[in-house]
Amino acid sequence: MKITSLSLGALGALVVYIALRLSKGFALASIADVYILFMIAALLIYVPAGDKGKKGSLLVLGTLIFFILLELVRPLIPRSLLNVYNFFILVTVLLYFTSKEEGARDLMAPIKATLVGSENRTFRTLLFAVIPLFAVLITFNIVRPSFDAPAEPRSIHPAPPSSVNVFNKSYNLLTLKNPLRDDTANYAKNVKEGGEVYFKNCFYCHGDKLDGKGHFYQGFNPQPLPFMGTDTIAQLSESFVFWRVATGGPGLPKEGAPWVSAMPIWEHFLTEEEVWKVSMFIYDYSGNKPRTF
Repeated sequence: MKITSLSLGALGALVVYIALRLSKGFALASIADVYILFMIAALLIYVPAGDKGKKGSLLVLGTLIFFILLELVRPLIPRSLLNVYNFFILVTVLLYFTSKEEGARDLMAPIKATLVGSENRTFRTLLFAVIPLFAVLITFNIVRPSFDAPAEPRSIHPAPPSSVNVFNKSYNLLTLKNPLRDDTANYAKNVKEGGEVYFKNCFYCHGDKLDGKGHFYQGFNPQPLPFMGTDTIAQLSESFVFWRVATGGPGLPKEGAPWVSAMPIWEHFLTEEEVWKVSMFIYDYSGNKPRTF
């Protein structure tokens, strides 16, 4: 049996991926473990095929590299979206490999030899026995009931601190007001510029209609809040909005932990004036006014 360099690379990638999964708690209880199962089955078929298994080994290697990168690097977009991209890439590569009869024959030959070849009867029996058993174990671990305490309900409007340090300044949130609201002559201009800030930075999660349904909203838990209506932004003072935008998820009060907000610390990306302007845009677009006490 001749093992090609591609097969060795795929085997090495599989070992690395399993090691990464073990380091994060390998309990055969996630969709990621299902991928391991398929990768093992594919390698058991393609590695013994030698040169005829190069294309299959290449597909496995590419898929494993993708999942290794997911384990090593925190993606900037939801994993569910990345999985969709990966699926279409695999389909495209498969279409390319099978666009010619010779390529399709090379890709399918190891599978055919494993499934119907008389010389592989023992291996085929083991493959068909072990893989389903692992699949049953993974499925059971995913769906079995948990006796952990239920998750705490989400606090939509966490209590803000009395003061906050952002933009190298200290602000009293009890008395803080938007300084741009006094400039009535430039109100429309400030709202327009706030909209530009919103659509450059915020709408990916909160939506182009401020309905909380941006491109990435399904990848977050909890999902981004909508600003339309009278039950979110209309209930908040503008100093509250300033605090939440500037400090993001990490700025939420510790007494309400654990928080799972994916909101960035916008103080690192926006100026103080831009935060006030985007606040004005949100209130103006949603038809609400900042709450006063």
